[in-house]
Amino acid sequence: MQSIRNLFRAPWSSAARLEDKTVVITGANTGIGKEAAIDLAKRGARVIIACRDMEKAQVAVKEIIEASGNENVLCMKLDLADSKSIREFAEAINKVEPKLNILINNAGVMVCPYGKTADGFEMQIGVNHFGHFLLTYLLIDLIKKSAPARIVTVSSMAHSYGSINLEDINSEKGYDKGKAYGQSKLANVLFTRSLAKRLEDTGVTTYSLHPGVVQTDLWRHLNGPQQFLWKLATPFTKNSTQGAQTTIYCAVEPSLEKESGGYYSDCAPASCSSAGKDDNLAQKLWELSCRLLSITWD
Repeated sequence: MQSIRNLFRAPWSSAARLEDKTVVITGANTGIGKEAAIDLAKRGARVIIACRDMEKAQVAVKEIIEASGNENVLCMKLDLADSKSIREFAEAINKVEPKLNILINNAGVMVCPYGKTADGFEMQIGVNHFGHFLLTYLLIDLIKKSAPARIVTVSSMAHSYGSINLEDINSEKGYDKGKAYGQSKLANVLFTRSLAKRLEDTGVTTYSLHPGVVQTDLWRHLNGPQQFLWKLATPFTKNSTQGAQTTIYCAVEPSLEKESGGYYSDCAPASCSSAGKDDNLAQKLWELSCRLLSITWD
C-alpha cells in the first residue's frame, strides 16, 4: 500500500551537492547502482564503482561520465563472493583514497540456484550479507575519519518473509532460494540496525532500504511460473532510475543527517518486519558474522 500511496505524491528531489566527497558503490555497472552512480556524479562526487566484471565496469564508467559530465569516475575490481578480493579492494581504497564519505552496499544476487562463495558461504547470504559486512568492516576506519559519512545498504521488502537460521546460515540442511534470499535481505536490515548502535557519536550514519520492485537482471533466475507472474507484474514495477531514488535519498538527503539505523522505502521512513527490529537476533547475527569471517568487531 505504501508504494501505491507514494505514486500520488511529488517525487523526491534534492539540490544537495557532493563536491569534495568520495563515494563507493558496489555492483554499479548496471541497474539501480549505475543510476545512483550517475546521480551522485552529477552532484560533483568522486565516484568509485566496485564491480566483479571489469570489462562491463569500464563500459559503465564511460556511460556514467557521459551522463553526468563528471570525469572523476573510476572502477575497481571487487568480487563480493571472495574474501580475498574484498580484502584486496579495501586495502587499495585505504591506501589510495584519503577519504570515503559514502559507502553504498548495493550489489546482490537473487533467488539463484544453490552455490557457494570462495569462502564456503551459501551464495546469497555470502554476497548480500557476509561480503558487505566484511567490506564495511575493512573500510570503517576510513569512513569514520571522513565523517560526516553515510553507509547505505540496499535490502528489500523480501526481508519481511525472511528468517535468520543461526544454526544453518548456509542452508546446507535444505535450500529454498526464495527463503535464502529473504534471509540475506533480513540480514541487511539487522546489520544496519547493529551498525548504527556501534557508530553512535562518530558522525557516521547508516540506513537500509527497499528500492521497490525494479526491472533489473536480478530476476533472471526465476523459474517458469515465477517468470509468468513477473511478466504480469511488470507494468507496476519501477525502472532503474525510479528504483535508485531511495538509495540516493539515503545517501544525500540533509534531513537524515541525525537519523541512523532505520529502514526506508519510496524516499521515506518505512516499517520493517518485527524480526528486523529484533536487537537480540541482530546481536547474535553480528557475533556469528564476526566468527565466520574471523574478525573482531565490537
